[in-house]
Formats: sequence, C-alpha cells, structure tokens
Amino acid sequence: MSIVKEFREFAVKGNVVDLAVGVIIGAAFGKIVASLVGDIVMPLVGTLIGGVDFAGLAFQLGEAKILYGKFLQSCLDFVIIAWAIFMAIKVINRIREPEAAAVPRQEQLLEEIRDLLKRK
Repeated sequence: MSIVKEFREFAVKGNVVDLAVGVIIGAAFGKIVASLVGDIVMPLVGTLIGGVDFAGLAFQLGEAKILYGKFLQSCLDFVIIAWAIFMAIKVINRIREPEAAAVPRQEQLLEEIRDLLKRK
C-alpha cells in the first residue's frame, strides 16, 4: 500500500474528522471564554476589590517580569471552560441514558407471587 493511499485512508476516517472538528470548535470556544474572562469577569472582580487590573498585576525579579495577573486570568479561563465542558457532558449523558422501561403488570404480579412463595 502506498504512503499516499494509507495517509488518505487515515485522514478521512470518521474519528480523525470528528477530532479535527472538536479541536476547531474547542479553539473557538476557548477564545470566547478568554474574552468573557478578560473583558467582563476580571474587570468586574477588579472593580469589586478596589479597582485592581488583574492583567497588569506583576512583579520584577531581577531582569524577569513575573505576570501573575495573566496567570490568574488563565486559571479562571480554565475553570470556566472545564465547568462548561462538565455541564455539557452531564447533559449529553442524561440524554443518552435509556429511560427505565415500565415493567408490565403481568410481570409485577408474577414477582409478587414469587416473593410470597419465598416467604412461606
């Protein structure tokens, strides 16, 4: 089998295409969350705690400038993304769960008879 044919079969498999779509949507979602955190949440939090701009929080250590405010913002991005994914998976799992089938009346009666016989 030639390399080109083998690569084509690999690249068009359903799993690879699904993964590519997931990565693209994930990247777009990450940008949305980064904007939500950086442009809305962090300014509000900064205002609530006395006008602190988290993106500007830093300290100098020798020649290095440690930008811990950006790190805090990235941590909050992660928490929001993780929470959103958790909730989405929770909803998907709930939809996928097979609904409990109702036990027919005849089977219920047979189970009751069996239980009564066991007690005797």
